[in-house]
Amino acid sequence: MITSLHNKYVKEVIALLGKKKERDRQGVFAVEGGKMFGEAPTERITCVYIAQSAEKEMYAQYGDKLSGLSCEIVADEVFDRMSDTVTPQGILCLVRQQHYNIEEILRDSEKKQMLFIMLEDIQDPGNLGTIFRTAEAAGADGVIMSSRTADIYNPKTIRSTMGAVYRVPFLYAEDLSSIIKLLQEKGTEVYAAHLGADHFYDAYDYKKSAAFLIGNEANGLRDETADCADALIGIPMEGKVESLNAAVASSILLYEAYRQRRNG
Repeated sequence: MITSLHNKYVKEVIALLGKKKERDRQGVFAVEGGKMFGEAPTERITCVYIAQSAEKEMYAQYGDKLSGLSCEIVADEVFDRMSDTVTPQGILCLVRQQHYNIEEILRDSEKKQMLFIMLEDIQDPGNLGTIFRTAEAAGADGVIMSSRTADIYNPKTIRSTMGAVYRVPFLYAEDLSSIIKLLQEKGTEVYAAHLGADHFYDAYDYKKSAAFLIGNEANGLRDETADCADALIGIPMEGKVESLNAAVASSILLYEAYRQRRNG
C-alpha cells in the first residue's frame, strides 16, 4: 500500500493532472471516478489507484475489470492529495492517449453523410468537454480543433466529457483552414457560427455532410477562418444578449443537424 506523498507514483499522478507537458511527454492522462474508470478502454489503462477506504466497494463493483489490471491501494490522506476533485471518488487510473489523423476521421466520408464540429481557440476546459459530450450525443463523427484550443486531456475537460473522450474521434490542426478545404473537397458543407451572418442556422439543410465552425469564447472566429466557410449562420437571440456560450451554441447547431437527419 502507498502511504507516502513522496512516493514516485504519487508524484507522477500529481504531475499528470497538473501539467500538459508531462501528459504529452508520457503519452498518458489521469481520469478519476468510477464512471470514467468503468468506461475507459481496458487495453489503454496502464495503472489503477484505489483509496484504502474504497477498496471493497471498487472491487465489488469493478472486480472483473480490475482483475486484469495493475492496481495500487493508496492511503486515504495520500489519495486525497493525488486527486484533482474536491470530493475524491476513491479510484483513478492512468490511460494511454489516443491520437487520430484526418484519414481516420474521414474514412467513412464516402459511405455516409458526416457531421463535424470544428473549434477555433476554445479556451475553457468545461466548454470543450461539454462539446465532446454533445457531439457524441448528436451523432457527430469527430471534433476538429485548432492547435490553440484547450487540452482535451486536462482533467476538467476529461470530467466534462462524461466518457465521450474515449469514443469521439478528434484532431488538433495547426492549420484549420487546410482542414476546412479538405472537408469541402470531400463534399462537406462548412457553416461558421458568426454574429455577422445574414441568415439564421435553421435556414439551411444539414442532411448532407456538414461541419460547424465555433470560435473563441471572447473573440469568436478569426476573419480568415470565417472566410473559409461556405456560409455564415446566426442563432437568433432576444434581449440584450450579444452571444451564447460556445458549448451552448455548439449544442444548438449539432442538434439541429441531428433533428433534420432523424426526421429524414
